[in-house]
Amino acid sequence: MGGRSGRGSWSSRENLAGYLFMSPWIAGFLLLTAGPMVASLYFAFTDYNLFDAPRWIGLANFTEMFGDERWRHSVSLTLWYVVIGTPLKLAAALGVALLLSRPRRGQAFYRAAFYAPSLIGASVSIAIVWKAIFSDDAVVDRTQRLFGVDAGGWIGDPDLIVYSLVALTVWQFGAPMVIFLAGLKQVPVSLYEAAEVDGAGPLRRFWNITLPMISPVLFFNVLLETIHSFQIFGSAYILGGAGGTCGPADGTLVYTCYLYIQGFENSRMGLASAMAWMLLLAVGLVTAVLFWSQRRWVHYEEAAR
Repeated sequence: MGGRSGRGSWSSRENLAGYLFMSPWIAGFLLLTAGPMVASLYFAFTDYNLFDAPRWIGLANFTEMFGDERWRHSVSLTLWYVVIGTPLKLAAALGVALLLSRPRRGQAFYRAAFYAPSLIGASVSIAIVWKAIFSDDAVVDRTQRLFGVDAGGWIGDPDLIVYSLVALTVWQFGAPMVIFLAGLKQVPVSLYEAAEVDGAGPLRRFWNITLPMISPVLFFNVLLETIHSFQIFGSAYILGGAGGTCGPADGTLVYTCYLYIQGFENSRMGLASAMAWMLLLAVGLVTAVLFWSQRRWVHYEEAAR
């Protein structure tokens, strides 16, 4: 009995020590994540402007949201950005990863150089530089003229400015590239050698060996980059010029940009909270669909199942 009591008290002390070490994380989670989420869920059903006490209005924020033409535009623009920008970024990342996976002189330098944009690409300074590059009579505009295209600067064109945003996103392919490189390192060389002996060409080896073998890594990158694409804000807000418009004729009015305008520029925090929860539900739905679809195209090793 004494031994059991001793072991029990020792276990209790270990648990207490564990909770003490975890207390900063628990406090941060409750105060900075769970608490604000519960508060925003309540604000989504209220009329709240950050200055006056919130007033309960039920589903009025959601009704107004669905009837707002600018909100529908932000949804369609965000979906377009996700569908176009994410595949292009992943294609660039995989293409460069395939090139860098082969031994070559200066390989470490090239990997670092291609990864660098992912470290600085999301900064405000890079977005400002990008805006200058795509402005009227800037680098892109002058390059277009060399090929006989007089489209002007992309920043001032409501139809072209979103393409500059996509270009900035694709330029930041370094993070998924590194993940693809790690996946390519796990593909057995013997598979390529056997396929080459059987007469399979480069394209067939890529389609029948590389893609199936790195499909779990591909799924991870697709999931991660899709979620990131839904959350784009800083570059769209800066390229668009802010000021409550996000681009000429709302050319870069992505969902989070419109959410910020409603919450912090129009002081409609209740409506912004409702928009935030709709975004959370949309991202959750897309994530669920991706997990459901993985059984059709993601191949795991039998030993890992």
